[in-house]
Amino acid sequence: MTLYLEREGVITLPFDEEGVAELVVNAALDYIECPYETEINLLLTHDEQIHELNHQYREIDRPTDVLSFPMLEFDTQGDFSAFDEENAELFDPESGELLLGDIVISVDRVLSQAEEYGHSPKREYAFLIAHSMLHLFGYDHMEEEERLIMEAKQRDIMERIQILR
Repeated sequence: MTLYLEREGVITLPFDEEGVAELVVNAALDYIECPYETEINLLLTHDEQIHELNHQYREIDRPTDVLSFPMLEFDTQGDFSAFDEENAELFDPESGELLLGDIVISVDRVLSQAEEYGHSPKREYAFLIAHSMLHLFGYDHMEEEERLIMEAKQRDIMERIQILR
């Protein structure tokens, strides 16, 4: 797995952002039993920048905590059987890794939501990455049943890495 971490602006979180991100991403990949080596991009930014992205891509005119930009369209959530090396555009030509997509996180929201929910910024950050990874695997939470499935999977991933509330 290759994780490309980019920081936009001054980012000050009280833990190793890259180490925690790698832990969560690997746990999510193992949990979903992804059969490929993967590539994921993670951008840490602030409310102003994520607000612009949220408006541009989702037509929602406000900041958000996390945005997910999946590269794959799943027929069945978390089922990688439709993807293989014959779909060359889905794989990095140099590394051979499956291109999963991009995650954008507002560090401002990490800090404020951690305080609001009464847990650590590390826990909030890890949770947002777990949540976004499920989006990259084709999961969503628009319907109640989808939301319950996604919440259970998020809990399972967080328990695997032992970053709990």
